[in-house]
Amino acid sequence: MIAKNLLSEVVPSLRSTDSGQKALNWMEIFRISHLPVVDGKELIGLISDKIIYDLNIIDKPVGDYVEHLLSPHVHINQHIYEVFSAISVLKLSAVPVLDLHHEYCGVITVFDLAQKFADLVAVREPGGVIVLELNSIDYSLSQIAQIVEGNDAKIMSFYISHEEDSKMMDVTLKINIVDLSSIIQTFVRYDYNIKAVYMDESIIQNLYDDRYDQLMKFMNI
Repeated sequence: MIAKNLLSEVVPSLRSTDSGQKALNWMEIFRISHLPVVDGKELIGLISDKIIYDLNIIDKPVGDYVEHLLSPHVHINQHIYEVFSAISVLKLSAVPVLDLHHEYCGVITVFDLAQKFADLVAVREPGGVIVLELNSIDYSLSQIAQIVEGNDAKIMSFYISHEEDSKMMDVTLKINIVDLSSIIQTFVRYDYNIKAVYMDESIIQNLYDDRYDQLMKFMNI
């Protein structure tokens, strides 16, 4: 998924003659704190509510303060991960998008990005989640996928996270079935450390009850 597929259908751009108050009104309506300032197809810059208040330009044209405007933007062919990076690193609520000729195309908001990312990682799809904790040198996506698919299931999405200066990593798997019991047991058999499981609570309880029964039987031998 690239930037041109993420453009907001409702958030407008400001003209350089628009006042700071108009910018604040639109920011309140669309629940963002940044808006692009555009002259025709040229991006003049990105204004924030902080800039408006700091410079006290509520009743003045935003175009009179071009030197104070922010300059970040992405291009229409950039991947959603790059858009995420720009918004996250620069702490933006919206980022302007330019075409390959450097002409303004529209804006991507944090809300639009979150909606699309939810689709990308299959958040709305039914299923369960398993979080594995393992040493980074032991990570093998092919083996993890083999374990999941060996239990007649599919990985719908996954992501990796780790603490800075740590050799350990978390692998979060979204799987297309609700009952993860057999997959969990297989991961345990392969000595994977299961950090967390998210599925129907009644199924989890049944799994714990089954393990307890097996332990009791073992102790009675």
